[in-house]
Amino acid sequence: MANTRLKAARLAAGYHSQQALADALQVGVRQVRRWESDQPPMPQPDVAQALTRLLGQDLASLGFTPDGAAPARRTVLAAVGLAAVPTQAVAVQPATAADDYEAVTRSHRRLYWSVAPATLHPAAIAHATLGCALLPEAAGQTRQRIAAALAETYLLGGRIEFFDMREPDRAQHTLLRALQAAGEADDSLMGSAVLAHMAFIPAWDGDRDAAVERMVAARTYARRGPASAELLAWLDAVEAECETRCGHPRTALHLIGHAEDVLADGNEHSSPAWLDWFSAVRLAAFKGNTQLTAGHLPQARETLLGVLDALDPEEKQTTVVLGDLAAVEAAAGDPEAACRYALRALDQLERTWYAMGMDRVVEVRRALAPHQHERCVRELDDRLYSWSTTVSALAR
Repeated sequence: MANTRLKAARLAAGYHSQQALADALQVGVRQVRRWESDQPPMPQPDVAQALTRLLGQDLASLGFTPDGAAPARRTVLAAVGLAAVPTQAVAVQPATAADDYEAVTRSHRRLYWSVAPATLHPAAIAHATLGCALLPEAAGQTRQRIAAALAETYLLGGRIEFFDMREPDRAQHTLLRALQAAGEADDSLMGSAVLAHMAFIPAWDGDRDAAVERMVAARTYARRGPASAELLAWLDAVEAECETRCGHPRTALHLIGHAEDVLADGNEHSSPAWLDWFSAVRLAAFKGNTQLTAGHLPQARETLLGVLDALDPEEKQTTVVLGDLAAVEAAAGDPEAACRYALRALDQLERTWYAMGMDRVVEVRRALAPHQHERCVRELDDRLYSWSTTVSALAR
């Protein structure tokens, strides 16, 4: 019986003749005919590497075995979140499937900054479902690349669920899927990013032990990297945010100081393309919030005003910075200034919804309770509880 596996993979990859594949590999067409015979000889190592790269499958899936026997099936991996799939299935997807799947993942990454979360989230989850379906049909580098893009897609879904939709339980489940997909891809840096995001969930509930445990895991995966200075500094920033949420702002400020040093020193490693949510400006935003929590109001004001100047005015993070500036003025006993910043945050929220930003405004309003009969606070209430804002807040 002819080696139909190799023939099917050749056709699926776009090589419609044996000669076309031979030309791509720079071997004779006779060699390709022998590979597609009923007793295909094993290719030489260098040719084998080129063959698996072109067709996106390993040698066993292409019908090659050392002794000529039929390839043995491997055990099935029972995965948490993802459908149980063969760790090495009979692949039918060409190498171009990874290119196409990655392209959509990149598009979703960019769209996160301009598309409403409630609109983007279903598309991202649908794309993740497609990735789960493609994995059993891919092998070799194609499978690894699809798994890596799938991990990023699930990470995006988890970020939206936690930061934008305020659904921590759902985010926990989605991030667990992201972690598993990162494992399928053997992508330790993505694993580090997922674990760090998972640390936010217990930290928001004040569970410091669980948050620290996840951060230890995140740093362990980062060491397997190599990790860029930006990624290492972001891990410090995440841990600082967790410490702030758990009532340890001094520890958080120390971590932020370390992150600033890491960024200043840099290293030779480049950052992954997906690390687009962190920069020196965003680190300063973390710092301003921590200074506010620690009661260092003049320093917080100065830091946050610098962040506000550096950020794109239309960026959703702006609402958080405006909320923190409002909180600084509320704590300083200036309700009018606090309300001015809070109103600016509400203006931005009408254009780009961000649940974290709304949380900041609500916290400011609570801090202004002693001034609730003043005109500026009443005007804030009129905006905070307008039809559009109230419905938007309750609908998400």
